[in-house]
Amino acid sequence: MPKILFLVATNQLYTLNLHFINHLKLIFLAKKKRITLQDLTINTYAAEGKSIGTMADGKVVFVENVIPGDVVDVRITKNKKSYAEGKMTRLVSASPLRINPFCSHFGVCGGCKWQMLPYENQLAYKQQQVADQMRRIGHVELPEMEPIAGSELQKFYRNKLEFTFSNKRYRTNDEISAIGDAEVPHEQGLGFHAPGLFDKVVPIQFCHLQNEPTNKILSTLRSYTEQHQLPYYDFRAHTGYMRNVTIRVSTTGEVLVNLVMNEDDEATRTPMLQHLLNEIPEISTLCYTINTKWNDSIYDLEVHTFSGKGFITEKLEEFTFNISPKSFFQTNTTQAENLYRITREFAGLTGTEVLYDLYCGTGSIGIFCSKNAKKIIGIEVVKQAIEDAKLNAAQNSIEHALFYAGDVSAICTDAFFEEHGKPDVIITDPPRAGMSEKLVQQLLKMRAPKIVYVSCNPATQARDLALLTADYKITRMRPVDMFPHTHHIENVVLLELV
Repeated sequence: MPKILFLVATNQLYTLNLHFINHLKLIFLAKKKRITLQDLTINTYAAEGKSIGTMADGKVVFVENVIPGDVVDVRITKNKKSYAEGKMTRLVSASPLRINPFCSHFGVCGGCKWQMLPYENQLAYKQQQVADQMRRIGHVELPEMEPIAGSELQKFYRNKLEFTFSNKRYRTNDEISAIGDAEVPHEQGLGFHAPGLFDKVVPIQFCHLQNEPTNKILSTLRSYTEQHQLPYYDFRAHTGYMRNVTIRVSTTGEVLVNLVMNEDDEATRTPMLQHLLNEIPEISTLCYTINTKWNDSIYDLEVHTFSGKGFITEKLEEFTFNISPKSFFQTNTTQAENLYRITREFAGLTGTEVLYDLYCGTGSIGIFCSKNAKKIIGIEVVKQAIEDAKLNAAQNSIEHALFYAGDVSAICTDAFFEEHGKPDVIITDPPRAGMSEKLVQQLLKMRAPKIVYVSCNPATQARDLALLTADYKITRMRPVDMFPHTHHIENVVLLELV
């Protein structure tokens, strides 16, 4: 009898819980109900490519792909107590600032999102973004910010692009609506990953980011693979032959292509690579990589040279750098020179200083500053990058540069300082995540008279500066635009020991 009562009670509780869960689902669905704001005026730029409009009750709305002066309809995607986020569904009236985008893929591929904004306005908003993030996140005392260094080239400025082969071509809502009730045809595509989708690509017919023969290479590969029915990669099933192609075009006129395939099939591979060389004689080095892994990284794989010397040469001022398929190098060569000149100027080297180059990568900043330094110590956790740095230093006949692979805290010991000398100037150029607090504390212990902090993310830079200003004062600051028509911005800061 007690068992029966227990079962009845359990079933009643289950029924009550089921009703409760369904009730919560209704509440959740109600909250998720799409809210659309009509005729929202965009007032000002915020950061990270978002601009701000204000609702009637004073709540601010952050909206992507709009510019100040636009009047738009906005679908709310996130609704918090103090702010909301949304996406534009209709441009009601255009800002007087708006210009016509130059690329046919604008608004679909996810790149170059600011083409509708004149470049001088892009620079003004980027400088504003840096100032706002320094004050809002860093809460640090700032000198007068120096004018942003704009890019001489706003199109065809990149030296590296990677394109993806996918068996699923991305389709816009308009394309899907045009198909109607019919089944969406299956098509593959060669291009850039669609924003937010790992398995679909936007087919790129012509890209304005990199000089020729980039688009010619794309067209040739697309025609050949379609004609020979070579299957493109399926990101979900891990099948298909064609995966990626990386194209590098240097300012010296050399071209490197690395084609990545999912299978080691020599009979299929060789005719395709030979066809590419025959059609595009501008290719200096043609490589291929077999990647049977689930991820796209090739840094743990062997790159095979099919034709050429296996690398191309790039120049920064009089310094030359060998760039292989795995090498890291600033993707805007012309603007990298400006970035490094500003960094060198901030460092104020006179020929007597020991310069520590942290996150040195392949040694480009240290080598660029080498003529005015007594000694250069480059430190980087990636061993392959350090090997490249040593080769680059040797190629430029720089004998006073030493490079070490490992963690800064482990390398920079008292014994290391006794052997090489403490730093007079530190240049640090960390990734977007910024420096770890442990490294910041290490820098404070090292007490170099000057630190030049180069950052590709002013938000994390501001966080780190708040810690460094315990012993340092910010004396100079200058943003540098490496990527026109995007919201990305670099910032160079000089800190001097108090």
